[in-house]
Amino acid sequence: MFKSILLPTDGSQLSERAAQTAIEFARIHGARITAVSVVLPLPVAPLADAAMLPDAGLYDREMRRSVEAGLDKVVAAATAAGVPCDAVLGEAVNPYEVIVKTAEERHCDIILMASHGRKGLNKLFLGSETQKVLAHTHLPVLVLR
Repeated sequence: MFKSILLPTDGSQLSERAAQTAIEFARIHGARITAVSVVLPLPVAPLADAAMLPDAGLYDREMRRSVEAGLDKVVAAATAAGVPCDAVLGEAVNPYEVIVKTAEERHCDIILMASHGRKGLNKLFLGSETQKVLAHTHLPVLVLR
């Protein structure tokens, strides 16, 4: 039934645990995994005259290095388990857009992703990429806490 799984990952411990579950899920179903991670652009806020601006180039390089390292871990773990896996690195202000678009482009059957399980004001102010994915895709989404 599920032959192509999209696995969004942010490199966190929660995402690493979700990756292990996704790899086992893929192994059981004889499926392949597409791991996707998103580089967020440097947030820009109006600053006072005396404020220091971070080095945008350094930020971008470090963010990409970190995201690629997380994707490499997922690919290595899947490969070790005998599960075909490829990686997609996207860039967007809204990660859910890259997740949904990649799932469509790769003809995925399901999105399997972790959720931080935020509640109350944290959910309101920080938002939930999982909620946004659920709202913008027609695919089944398996949410792991």
